[in-house]
Parts: sequence; C-alpha cells; structure tokens
Amino acid sequence: MKVQIIIAFVVVFAITSCSKSLDVPPETTLSSATFFKTESDFKQAVNAAYVPLRSIVNDRAWVLGEMHSDNTYYYRNILFGNTENYENVADFSIPTANGITTNSNVLNQYRLDYQIIARTNQILAQIDNGDFDAVSKADLKGQALFLRAYAYFELVRYFGKVPLHLTPVTNRSEAALPLSSSDSIYAQIIKDATEASQSLLPKSAQEAGRATSGAAKTLLANVYIEQKKWAEAETLLRDIVNSNEYSLMPDYNDVFSTSTTNKNNAESVFEVQFMEGSGGYSGNFLYNFLPQPMTATELQAITGVSNPQALSGAGASGEGNNAPTPDIIAAYEPEDKRKEASIAYVTLSGSLRENKVYPYIKKYAKIHALYNNTGINWPVYRYAEVLLFLGEVLNEQGKGSEAVTYVNQVRDRAFGTGVSSITTTSQPELRDIIFRERRVELAFENKRWFDLVRSGKAVEVITAYGNRVKSHPEDYYYPAGTVPPNNAFTNIDLVYGLPADEAALNPNF
Repeated sequence: MKVQIIIAFVVVFAITSCSKSLDVPPETTLSSATFFKTESDFKQAVNAAYVPLRSIVNDRAWVLGEMHSDNTYYYRNILFGNTENYENVADFSIPTANGITTNSNVLNQYRLDYQIIARTNQILAQIDNGDFDAVSKADLKGQALFLRAYAYFELVRYFGKVPLHLTPVTNRSEAALPLSSSDSIYAQIIKDATEASQSLLPKSAQEAGRATSGAAKTLLANVYIEQKKWAEAETLLRDIVNSNEYSLMPDYNDVFSTSTTNKNNAESVFEVQFMEGSGGYSGNFLYNFLPQPMTATELQAITGVSNPQALSGAGASGEGNNAPTPDIIAAYEPEDKRKEASIAYVTLSGSLRENKVYPYIKKYAKIHALYNNTGINWPVYRYAEVLLFLGEVLNEQGKGSEAVTYVNQVRDRAFGTGVSSITTTSQPELRDIIFRERRVELAFENKRWFDLVRSGKAVEVITAYGNRVKSHPEDYYYPAGTVPPNNAFTNIDLVYGLPADEAALNPNF
C-alpha cells in the first residue's frame, strides 16, 4: 500500500443546531457536511478506515486468535511477575462474570473494530452523494464495505453478539444500541461483502495494499464456511482461482514480506501494510514474539539491526509472547519445508531455564534497519488459504477427488511436487488432513482458534492441551520449579466476554 493509504486523518463530527434557520454548516469548519465533497475527500476518509488494522494485527489479533489456542504460548519469565492481560488469554483463565471481562486485550480489540465501523459508516452515509468518477466511487465504497464487513466478522467471532451500528452516531444515546444476534450480524456481513466483491477493482487494477474484489470474495467465502454454506463458498472460491489474479509463491520462505520488499506479492490476497521509519506507520510485533531476557547481541543475530538493544522485559508483556508450542512443532510432518521456514531457535544466556534454548516464530523474523521498527506486512488472506478453503468446501460436498487437487497444490510446495501428495478421497480422512494442513500452512497467522471453534473441537483440544501444560510446564517454557496459575484452563469459553469499560457505557450489555 502506498504512503497515502496509511495517512490517518479525517474529522467527521456531524454539526447540528436547534434552529432550522441556523442549520448551515460554517464553511471554515471541517465537518461531515463540508468535508465529504470530492474524490480526494473520500479517499482520505477510506485511508483513515484502514488505520486501526495496524494496531489490531500488531498488538491484539495474535493474542486473541493464536495465543488463545494450542499453537502458541508465552515465555514464562518469573523475574517480571505476572502479565495477566496476556497470560489469562493464553491460559484460558480470563476473569469473566455475567458475560463481561476486564481483560484489556479484549477491550482494545473491540474498540479498534468499532473505530473501523465508525469511520466506514461515515463514508457510506455520504459517498452516494459525491460528485466524481463512478468507477472510483464504486471502488472507494467497496473498500469501506469490505472494511466494515471485516470488522464485524472479527467481532461476531470473538463475541457472538454485539451492537450493530450501520449509520454514524451523532449523540450519546445512539451509541448505546442493544446487542444484535449473531444471525443479524452475519446477514449484514454477507450484504456488505457481497456488494464489495461486485464493486471493488481486481488486484491487477487496484492500488497495491487496498482491498480488492478477490479479497472481498475470500472474506465472503470465509463467512459462508463458518456457516457451513459450502456451495455458496465454492462459487466464490472458484471465481478467485479462475481469475488468474493470484498464484502460490514457489518458495514458502518468500511468502511473507520483508521490512522493505516482497509486499503484496503474487500470493497475497489481503495484507495489512506497515512501513519502517519515523513516519508512524511501522510495526514491532516481531519484538513481542521473542523470548526474554535477550541480550543485544542475541537480538542482532535475529534482526540484523544497526542499533540492537537488550530485551529486558520492559515491554508490554514482560516476558515475550506467541511462543511456538511443542504441539505445533510436532504437527509438522517430516521433510515439511514449512517447519524450518516458520520456526527457529535461540539460546538465551540469561535464561532461568536449565535448557536455555527457545523456539520463536521465524516467518516474521526478517532483517531490518532499526530496533523495534519494522515494515513487515501482516498476511490476512493468502492464496494458499483460498486453495485450502476450496479443498474443504469440495470435500464437504462429497467431491473428494477434486478436493485433493487443490490441497496438493499447497502440499507440493511444502514437500516437492508429488513427494507427499494426498490420495485419499474418504471424506472424514480428508477433513482431518485439511484441518491439519491449515494448521501448519497458516501457523502464526491468527487462524487456529477460529478453526478450533468452527470445527467443534475447541473444548476437546484445549482441555487436552491444558492438561499437558499443567503436567509438564517445563516443556512450555517455565523455569524449573514454577507452574501455571491455579486457574489455568478453567474458562474454555467459545466467545470472549464483552469489555467491562464498554458495559459501563451501554446498559444493554
């Protein structure tokens, strides 16, 4: 995405008055009535609607979607005490009462999604009246619809029921809507994503980094898969494959962007844009994913930065998060090239563990220039997932012989053409294979928790995983003699409680 996409400024307060004769917006004040006029105005507003995605994927989504699974855990470091807002998520012990929680990760995710919704609602309320090129207008409207659909898709999967805001909020009373049913929310997501898929430009014609018709179709197919509407998803996924807009990168190592290159490549369907430097668009999730304490020398070996600094636990977590678990490491088959591309190991001289060797997520550990400042993009949807989605929906419709052709495209890259091809067409066997394939292909991309929930396996898998953590804490990065908290794995709910701070503002919670 070019620089202008990540410019975040637009003031969209509606101006009202108590007298009709005075209901004329002052032309010297920036407001919704004076701002939303030109193509440039709407483009700036759409740019602003993308901005919360950076905070979501940099700070929250990996906590709520990946660490809240059996794929990743935290690196326990007793020197820094407890970091409950992270550990409670990973330990399935989030304090929740009457459907409400005080966990800050939950609160911030909720608010960031509603920032996207508020900004897109303002755009969608005004854009049909804009007087500019129809093709550009349709594309900008499609981007807003895609972003609103994406935000609500996150919310409905995290919380189940949330307020459904579709128009700009102009006063406090309008902000406190009742909770809408998940069915109502899904219906709106489908409506928005369908319209977006029809009005957005294809990838080949779109500015790099912006939502495309392929991204909207992938989102919509994802929604249909959640609802087990296999045929509807199949139609969309075939459209994406037949569009010839996407292809697998030949080498899995090259799928993920570096800090400055390989962004929005042939496999990218949609990714969140970052830019290293002092402009305020950089990310640092890599640093959150490393174990601590780490010396400057140990850090430089991973990052290559010119100004390495020790990771001493002074950051948000105090110990490091998103550690690959023994479970995900064991999930890779022998000779699977994705394992080496995704996971590496580091020895920490200052570790309190007897074995000072830790795994970390390698797929995002790209060389960059400055400490704690990267331009590594975050993958939201990749073409590999489109192929696995298509294999899944075909298998669920009894078309196993065709399904394996798409699954094997992904496996051929991982093992070599024909080396480890799937031949079974048994629906139950192929279902398990695709479930496992999604786990290793999409590891550390915030897919695992949602897959566990939609497959109906969440409680069973996490209960067994929790028992392993509690029985063998040393295998899950606890120093000798330390154990998980007493309340670990006691709250395996399928949705998060709504945030307490928002409940205090909305009597309908």
